[in-house]
Amino acid sequence: QALTIVIVGGVAGGASAATRARRMNEQAHIILFEKDADVSFANCGLPYYIGGEIEQRGKLTVATAELLRNRFRLDVRTRQEVTAIDRAAKSIEVRNHETGEVYRQNYDKLILSPGASPLVPPIAGRDAPNVFTLRNLADTDRIKAATDAEPSGRVVMIGAGFIGLEMVEQLAHRGFRTSLVELQPQVLPLLDAEMAIPVQRALEQHGVELHLADGIESIQVDAATGRATGVQLASGKLLPADMVILGIGVRPNTQLAEAAGLTIGPSRGIAANRHQQTNDPDVYAVGDAAEYVYGPTGAPLRIALAGPANRAGRLAGEHAATGSGPEMADVFGTSIVRVFDVAAGMTGLTAALAKRLGIDARSVTILANHHAGYFPGAKQLTLKLVYDPANGRVLGAQAVGEEGVDKRLDVIATAMAFRATVRDLAGLDLAYAPPFGSAKDPVHMAAFAACNQMAGVVDFIEADSDLTNLQVVDVRTPAEVERLPL
Repeated sequence: QALTIVIVGGVAGGASAATRARRMNEQAHIILFEKDADVSFANCGLPYYIGGEIEQRGKLTVATAELLRNRFRLDVRTRQEVTAIDRAAKSIEVRNHETGEVYRQNYDKLILSPGASPLVPPIAGRDAPNVFTLRNLADTDRIKAATDAEPSGRVVMIGAGFIGLEMVEQLAHRGFRTSLVELQPQVLPLLDAEMAIPVQRALEQHGVELHLADGIESIQVDAATGRATGVQLASGKLLPADMVILGIGVRPNTQLAEAAGLTIGPSRGIAANRHQQTNDPDVYAVGDAAEYVYGPTGAPLRIALAGPANRAGRLAGEHAATGSGPEMADVFGTSIVRVFDVAAGMTGLTAALAKRLGIDARSVTILANHHAGYFPGAKQLTLKLVYDPANGRVLGAQAVGEEGVDKRLDVIATAMAFRATVRDLAGLDLAYAPPFGSAKDPVHMAAFAACNQMAGVVDFIEADSDLTNLQVVDVRTPAEVERLPL
C-alpha cells in the first residue's frame, strides 16, 4: 500500500517538503493542504512588488497549485484548513473554506509547516481598513491597491526590522512621505547599536522621519469614515497617516501542534530533532513555527527565515518519504537587508546578544574597503567579528556598507558551520583581484585584529565603553573625521 504523506502549509517549508518527498518516492500519495489561495510564493519579495522594483505580480509566484499537480503529481488542496490532528488515529480534520465541508484525512506521515502570523498589538484603531500587515499575497494586494489609490500619501511604518526597512525604502522610492516608529533606541534592533548607525543615516538622508525609542499608544480613526488618520505615540507625538503598516514581528502558528500534544520548545516553536521529527516520530515540523539547533549556543531556537525553512522542508520530505536522510545542520540566523544604498546583515551572535545570554565573548570591529582601495569604486565596509576568547571560535559577525556585505557574511557563516576559529579565518585562501577584493580581505583584517586581541598584542575599546576616565586622541585626517565623526 502506498505511503500517505500529508503536509500542512505550503510556501517555503511545505512546498519544499512536498517536492522532495515526490522525488524520493514515486509511489507515495502526497497531499498538500494550504488554507489560503496561494500555495507557494516569494514572501521575501513582497515589499519590492509594492514598491514597483518587481513589476509583475506573477514573478512572486514560485509554483502554482496547477504546476505542482502536473509536474510533481501532488494532491494540492488550497483554501482547505487543517483544524485538528488525531495522532492516535493518524488522521487530521480539514475544513474546506470554499464549500464549508468538514472531513477527515488519514496519514502515515504528517509534516507541519503552519508558518507564523504577524503580531498586531491590542490597541484602539488596529482594525481600520487602512491599517495593514504584510505576510502573504493577499496582504500585498491590499497594500498595493491602497498605495496606488493614494500615491502621495503619508505612511507610518511601525517596526524597524527587516520588513519595516524594506517597506520604507520602497515607499520612499515611490514618493510617499514615510515615518518609521521603533520601540528600541535604534533601527535594526537585531544588530549591535553602532552597526545600525549607517542604516539610520541612509534613512534620514532619504527623507524617512525616524521616531526611535518610542511606542505606539493607539491609532486614531475618523468617526465618519472609520479610516485611520494618525498614530498616537507614547511620547505624546501624533503622526498623521493615510495608511499604517505594522511590522513588529510574528508569532508562530503552533496552536494545532499544541492541541495535538506535540512538544513546544523553549523559544515557543515546535520542538524537533535533526530530521525535523517532533516527539511523535510520524509528525514533522518545519518553517517559521519549528525550532532548529542554533549554532553558536547549541540550544533550540525558532528562526523565522526562508533559508532554514526551505532546507528543513527538503530534509523532512526526504525522511518522511524514505525513513532516512541527512540531518538538519546548525542554523546561524544569517540575514541581510538593503536600505537604499546601504546593506547590513549578520550571522550568529552579536556582542549584545552574547551579553544578554551570559556568554563570554569578545569582539573586534574593522573598517576596510570592499575591494582594493586604488581600484576605482572602492566602498568602505564595516565588519564586526564576535568570538570566544577561550578558544578563538567564531560566534558571529555583522557587516554594513554599500558593497561586499553579503560576500563577507557568507564566508564567515560558512566558516562558522565548521566551527572555525579566528585563526582559521586569518588563514583563508580567498579569491583576489583588484576589482573584487584585497590581498588582505576585510575577513582577514577582522581575524587579524581578533588574533591580536587574543594574544594581548593590543587592547580594544568597545563602541559602548565608558570613556569618562580616558583621553581620546583622534589622529585621523579632517576628511576622515568629517565622514565618520565621533
